[in-house]
Amino acid sequence: MQLTELVEVSRRVAATSSRLEKIAALRACLLRLPLAEIDIGVRFLSGEIRQNKLGVGPAVIFQARTAAHAVRPDLSLTEVDAALKHISATVGKGATEQRRQLLSELFARTTESEQEFLVRLLLGELRQGALLGIMQDALAQAAQVPLAQVRRAAMVAGGVAGVAQAALTEGAQGLQRFMLRVFQPVLPMLAQPAHDIADALRQLGIAALEWKVDGARIQVHKSAAEVRVYSRGLNDVTGAVPEIVEHIQRIACETLILDGEAIALRPDGRPQPFQTTMRRFGRKLDVATMRESLPLSALYFDVLRIDERELIDCSTAQRFDALARVLPGDALIPRLITDDVAAAQAFLDQALARGHEGVMAKSLDAPYEAGSRGSSWLKIKQAHTLDLVILAAEWGHGRRRGWLSNLHLGARDPASGAFIMLGKTFKGLTDEMLDWQTRKLLEIETTRDAGTVYVRPELVVEIALNEIQESPQYPAGLALRFARVKGYRSDKRPEDSDTIETVRELFAGHGARSTGT
Repeated sequence: MQLTELVEVSRRVAATSSRLEKIAALRACLLRLPLAEIDIGVRFLSGEIRQNKLGVGPAVIFQARTAAHAVRPDLSLTEVDAALKHISATVGKGATEQRRQLLSELFARTTESEQEFLVRLLLGELRQGALLGIMQDALAQAAQVPLAQVRRAAMVAGGVAGVAQAALTEGAQGLQRFMLRVFQPVLPMLAQPAHDIADALRQLGIAALEWKVDGARIQVHKSAAEVRVYSRGLNDVTGAVPEIVEHIQRIACETLILDGEAIALRPDGRPQPFQTTMRRFGRKLDVATMRESLPLSALYFDVLRIDERELIDCSTAQRFDALARVLPGDALIPRLITDDVAAAQAFLDQALARGHEGVMAKSLDAPYEAGSRGSSWLKIKQAHTLDLVILAAEWGHGRRRGWLSNLHLGARDPASGAFIMLGKTFKGLTDEMLDWQTRKLLEIETTRDAGTVYVRPELVVEIALNEIQESPQYPAGLALRFARVKGYRSDKRPEDSDTIETVRELFAGHGARSTGT
């Protein structure tokens, strides 16, 4: 398939807010993809490349971008993929300049629309609405297989691209071979917010309540003596957490896949701030020194496999019972099963008193829905918090002069893939955070005016707020009230941030309040 054909499909998908039209356009494209280009095409339309990383940053990409364009499109998907493979394989002295030159040569062969597509693809900005759910729907229709089977296969394969070729060429039979495997991490199950304990129990009835600790989500895989640890984004972080590896190596089971949180605790057992825990996952680490000064603990709340038994389709209650039989009690997240609001509130108060974020409320009957933010898991926090994306920042004044301070905050719109601005805040920022965010935001700058730097929507920040209020000042008609920065979420991608629907639900649940502006 020619790159220009795929670019046109991407344009059409981005241009419509209709889910059915998006699915139809993607389905038609999937049916036209040659066998050898299915994986490439699905990844491109999903905003991914097969090489994962090229070893070039935004500055090199912009340097390589050329004003000269090809008159006629003549690049196939295979040729583009081969060029990217060559770039990613370029290493050694002078590799950065060689990569820039190779990228320039690729761009010079593209038309203007193709070049724009590739730049956005390589920058991670290709947000045309071809999200996981939409692509799964399109693949199920194109392959004429049940959507549930596509979802299950994609879940255990870590993404839809890994199963597309099997679905399109072998149908339902081809998808049957995708099984939960050790050392093949799956997308984590996610939660939706509930207004309070009473609201959560109204939705779930008898529920399992668990402390919501403010740590780093981890997935731990064990086969015999080998243990690997994966981050929320499915990156291998084994080398950074030796104490977690050693603990799981001592567990008697031959095979395990666990879901939990890694957290740094103070001597009194209270949690360190999230940003402190995340220091253990930095790029350049003296692991031995960090382990000594900032030891990690792991608390587990789910298990997907024990030896030959796959548990992903079992109920929450069954999975936790199985987990409790193989792990010691101090490795389990504190838990209470109840439908009594007073008992549940006391459990929440206990979690908050120990310094944790709040509690999770989980349906006892639900299977593990990897990659899904369903209503089976609900999160209840003391204060409302939202994970939002930074869209821009304003230069500070007074003692903050020279720093980017006032952050423009946006929530994700799943229909369009865009981010909708909800307000600004400069509160909660320490000098250390101001210094870091200024350097980071300038790295991802797109444009600027006299007082504001606009950036690619890449950084996720956790925002605490008192409430959502009506406001004609912003596109969604809603604004954040008393917003303050709780911390950056380096473990989350923009697509993991909270949606505008979540913001609207919070507003509806707490009543309308007008700003009067």
